[in-house]
Amino acid sequence: MVGRILELEGYIILKAETAKQGINFFERNELQLVLMDIKLPDGNGIELARNFKQVKPEVEIICLTAYGNISDGVRAIKNGAFDYLVKGDDNNKIIPLVSKAMEKANLQFKLIRLQTRVNKLMGFENLIGKSKAIQEAISTAKKVAPVDTTVLLTGPTGTGKEVFAKAIHANSKRASEAYLAINCSALGTDLLESELFGHKAGAFTGAAKDKNGLFQEADKGTIFLDEIGELNLELQAKLLRVLEDGTFIKLGDTKETRVDVRVVAATNRNLEKEVENGNFREDLYYRLSVFSIQLPTLNERIEDIPQLVDHFVAQFSAKTGKKINKAEKPFIDALKKHNW
Repeated sequence: MVGRILELEGYIILKAETAKQGINFFERNELQLVLMDIKLPDGNGIELARNFKQVKPEVEIICLTAYGNISDGVRAIKNGAFDYLVKGDDNNKIIPLVSKAMEKANLQFKLIRLQTRVNKLMGFENLIGKSKAIQEAISTAKKVAPVDTTVLLTGPTGTGKEVFAKAIHANSKRASEAYLAINCSALGTDLLESELFGHKAGAFTGAAKDKNGLFQEADKGTIFLDEIGELNLELQAKLLRVLEDGTFIKLGDTKETRVDVRVVAATNRNLEKEVENGNFREDLYYRLSVFSIQLPTLNERIEDIPQLVDHFVAQFSAKTGKKINKAEKPFIDALKKHNW
């Protein structure tokens, strides 16, 4: 009866008479909503709801029961059900409740599709090049991406350090959380400290209200610190503390803020030499370089130039609205001879 009511509302329905049949439907179809009796011939709907939500948390579940048992309803909600209905009292409630559950499910599915698209744009498939040098760097980055550790990307400006950082984030356990980036050489010391760690109202002239820093905004996600070698020693000490125990004190605050953030850092400087010269803390260097990846210069991957040219020609022709099929061979040859 419930199935027929929902079919008349335009929903596509799969009807299962047992838990076993329902599990089969759940595994083989992209469902958005499950209506499930608590008393099943071969199982318990509340336990099944928990199992379903563990496998596909984006699917919404409404439990149905013939018994107005409040404890069953509470258990169903705790196990992830959207809501529960008492049978016999459901005729007027089922349609609006299903509509609300479907709205939530549709939103979650849209977010998943959007996240998938973002991950594709940020993923390793966007790293261009078939040369041994770049493939070795990509292979190393793929190994470290799922491991929740700090990564240091080194190499001259223009070698693609931020592209690698995004790909590492997109292929990590934190992919669904925030990815934030900042160039440490672009801001003065005081402003950079405020941007990274935030401040309390009145901490300095112009600080009219409390502000969260990037570390707090990136909580559970990833922060990319570009040009890390430009940090002064005072900020290096503050960053070291975050890496050691996940805490920092905002400007003008007296209590600690705790965060869970993965740090990917990048530099075009030789940090070992900077340590020798007293410009960079040795303990911070070892914290950052838990996993280090040296990115090759274009001189080390000349054979990738044609593929890179094709990529940029396609990108800029789309942006300018001009049809450019390819770059001519003499132009490619000239690029290959250039001293990058």
